[in-house]
Amino acid sequence: MNDIAVIGAGAWGTALAIVASQGGRRVSLWARDAARAEAMRRTRVNPRLPDVVLPEAIEIVDHLPQARIILLAVPMQHLRAISQILPAHDIVVACAKGIEAGSLHLPLEVLAETLPACRHAMLTGPNFAIEVARQLPAAAVVASGDAAVRHAVITGIATPHFRLYGNADAIGAQIGGAAKNVIAIAAGVAIGAGLGENARAALITRGLAELVRLSDAMGGQAGTIAGLSGLGDLLLTCTGLGSRNYSLGLALGQGRALADILRERSTVAEGVATAPALVARASQCGVSLPICGAVAALIRGESSIPDMVDRFLARPLRDE
Repeated sequence: MNDIAVIGAGAWGTALAIVASQGGRRVSLWARDAARAEAMRRTRVNPRLPDVVLPEAIEIVDHLPQARIILLAVPMQHLRAISQILPAHDIVVACAKGIEAGSLHLPLEVLAETLPACRHAMLTGPNFAIEVARQLPAAAVVASGDAAVRHAVITGIATPHFRLYGNADAIGAQIGGAAKNVIAIAAGVAIGAGLGENARAALITRGLAELVRLSDAMGGQAGTIAGLSGLGDLLLTCTGLGSRNYSLGLALGQGRALADILRERSTVAEGVATAPALVARASQCGVSLPICGAVAALIRGESSIPDMVDRFLARPLRDE
């Protein structure tokens, strides 16, 4: 049994495996497709991180491994299906950001149902996979109500280049990770449509207010939203050209059809599925999310970009 297993050999899972392999740790990286696993074993390269060589300490497997700590680095909408087939483990860390369509569950709520006997944590923060894989300086949050779990995960995968902070507020950390992808689509739309940097700054700031309202209603803490898993992740995702959600919004703002954008991509923009689920979850809590709601309407084809602009500008004047 290895020390750590990473489930999901996409860019983020591979980057986490590289980080986890530092310091002599034994790491398994699971690829669902056997042919892809074999190619990665042979070349020691993941095509999604083409200029990064995988350390020999990483064992690339196509069977579900056992380990002391499992990092689930699969897209949010696949989290339930993959977690249901995992062997028994002690600590399982959700590395996906979003809300499950249908159930409207956050990542740790999904794991509570599928792996009730395990201890759970959330890994989240402002991280682009390629920079983490290249060992550029980065920071993230391990969120769990269990201090022992936070300590085990932090000591298990932190490196001098990948600094991890613990946070007991798992609700706030999950809300920040989910909602920032939706706000990033809105920010991309603003720039793609030529609305200007002022509009993007306003969307980011008012989007942050939406995160705070929803987190507060669900029992999260405002301090969490002001930290790495909230404001930090929001800033990176709304401004970084490497953001899949921002780039999708940029293309939408330039007039491209959503179906065409998605057809050309091999990666997942979590905000597309998260937007309607986030708005529905907020509605259950009696919380209004105007920006996230506008993104959801745009994605469903129920609104246009001019309609979005008119709706925001026509909102009643009030104190901030």
